[in-house]
Amino acid sequence: MTRAHPPPEDKSRIILVGNPNVGKSVVFGLLTGRYVTVSNYPGTTVEVTRGEATLERESFEVLDTPGVNNLIPLSEEERVTRDILLEEDYGTILQVADAKNLRRSLVISLQLAEMGIPFVLDLNLMDEAQERGIQIDIRRLSQILGIEVVATVATQRKGLEDLIHAILRARTSSFQFRYDPGLEEAIHRMEPYLPGVRLSRRSLALMMLAGDVSLEKWLRHRISSEAMAHLERIRKEIASRYLGPLGYLIDQARLLETGRILEQVSRAESIRMQPFSALLETYSIHWAGGIPILLLILFLGYVFVGYFGARICVGFLEEVLFGRLLNPWAVRFASYIPWPILRDFLVGPYGFITMALTYAIAIVLPIVGTFFLFFGLLEDSGYLPRLAVMVNRGFRLMGLSGKAVLPMVLGLGCDTMATLTARILETEKDRILTTLLLSLAIPCSAQLGVILGMLGSLSLWASFVWAGTVLGVMILVGYLASKIIPGSRSDFIMELVPLRVPQISNILIKTAARMEWYLREALPLFVIGTVFLFVLDKFGLLGLIEHLASPLIVWALGLPAKATEAFIVGFLRRDYGAAGLYVLAKTGQMDHVQILVSLVTMTLFVPCIAQFLVTIKERGWKTTVLMAAFIFPFAILVGTILHFLLRHLRVSL
Repeated sequence: MTRAHPPPEDKSRIILVGNPNVGKSVVFGLLTGRYVTVSNYPGTTVEVTRGEATLERESFEVLDTPGVNNLIPLSEEERVTRDILLEEDYGTILQVADAKNLRRSLVISLQLAEMGIPFVLDLNLMDEAQERGIQIDIRRLSQILGIEVVATVATQRKGLEDLIHAILRARTSSFQFRYDPGLEEAIHRMEPYLPGVRLSRRSLALMMLAGDVSLEKWLRHRISSEAMAHLERIRKEIASRYLGPLGYLIDQARLLETGRILEQVSRAESIRMQPFSALLETYSIHWAGGIPILLLILFLGYVFVGYFGARICVGFLEEVLFGRLLNPWAVRFASYIPWPILRDFLVGPYGFITMALTYAIAIVLPIVGTFFLFFGLLEDSGYLPRLAVMVNRGFRLMGLSGKAVLPMVLGLGCDTMATLTARILETEKDRILTTLLLSLAIPCSAQLGVILGMLGSLSLWASFVWAGTVLGVMILVGYLASKIIPGSRSDFIMELVPLRVPQISNILIKTAARMEWYLREALPLFVIGTVFLFVLDKFGLLGLIEHLASPLIVWALGLPAKATEAFIVGFLRRDYGAAGLYVLAKTGQMDHVQILVSLVTMTLFVPCIAQFLVTIKERGWKTTVLMAAFIFPFAILVGTILHFLLRHLRVSL
């Protein structure tokens, strides 16, 4: 196996590369056995996963990169993957491909071949390709590309041994193809000015010709200003000979070449799908069948998260583990501490153990955990893209392109990350409008988990009122904002992956990684929020804030003054605020109407501080402040109207 610049500890590194939804995470799990670390790539908010594997007694570090469609970056995820290939030490690239959509994957294969780095092509999801009558001549494809090509069904562990052997025999591709003579001339003229690094000069020249701005910044630190000027001059000269952008011409040449390869290695036979599978895949994207399916999924989520997670799991942790064991033990231990302020800090009303840990672990953790499990099932089943297609028409009513569905769906996981993914939208109008709706009406997974847990104590009708109010507000604000914000919207293109039976082991691995992230990221903020309340209480400021806010909280929203605390800490972290409301409801300090009003208001309330800061970074100070200035009073207004309507109509919840 080819090795260059071995990483520390003399451990070879395998980099996983591939399109989205090709099963990279499953292959990663098979090689490593588990997720070891999940962290942001330096200088970005994009997560990469690292693990360790032992293949035939040889140790490897395995790195799973974000899913990409091109190695000439158009998004932050693609830039991170390209940078990893450009700068990280590694021995082998493992490209995971979707066997039934080989054309899309071969575009990346051609780029890896041009880069001159050793790689293996794994044709995953081979069972789904065969179900669709797609036959691939793997041996012929291997001969054409000059690399190891294997077929796998990662969810069933099929082909794993062949994959391991192929990784150990990885080699640089011998495949070459030529572009238009003008482009070839440019490549030949640019190569002498480019640095000799891991990636070939030819691939660097093609990236620069395609207009990769991020590569230019990287080059300026490695070549002289004179060399950079020569490269710029060559690119402009060649570009002047063509009517269209050079990047488009390069992409078209690669697509034509993948077509020639496919003609030699792939054929499709006419085959009928199973009637039930065909009906499910067809009707899940149309209103007639999609809405009943969506309602069924929401009901199952309500039962699993709202009843099992919020009642059974939280009941055990809060009442038994913390209520009868940990907290009484902590109170007895604290009684030996001679300093009253330290005792209060540990076990008082705003204590580290009695509030921060109890909220984070006993109340929020089981609800978030069950939500992550349920969300993982939806992810791996292939349903989420179909949901996006089904609601596309509704989003157009709000003046958004269908692509905005993706950040909205991702917002159910984390609004902060979803705000960053708004970059995929082509127009500034779409990005601003999507960010506004994410901040206003999309609860993140942690907050949504607590909300479902609280709704579990009410009737199913209350859940419909909550969802209907939030959805109605989102449509109304989206429609009105689309009339005010200038600009045009972008088009909607979404690839539909087939519906699959999720692999439980993969879902458990992903859930464990997300739970680890929750404990690492959220627990410190719970502690900070508790310390903040503790300080406010000790200096008498909390009572003052409650008094000042009482006309708004007590009269307008009809909530107890104590609810002010939840809205204060909700800015630090949304689920922390929701957990405060949960405790008020659990201790009988709020009736059913107050619970519902508080949940609607908290859902529409200002975003957490992390999302607020990311919005400043993405949209700027002025836009962010205007959004917050609108969201805060608007959330209170909606909550006030709902409060008076429910009381006046005497709705039974």
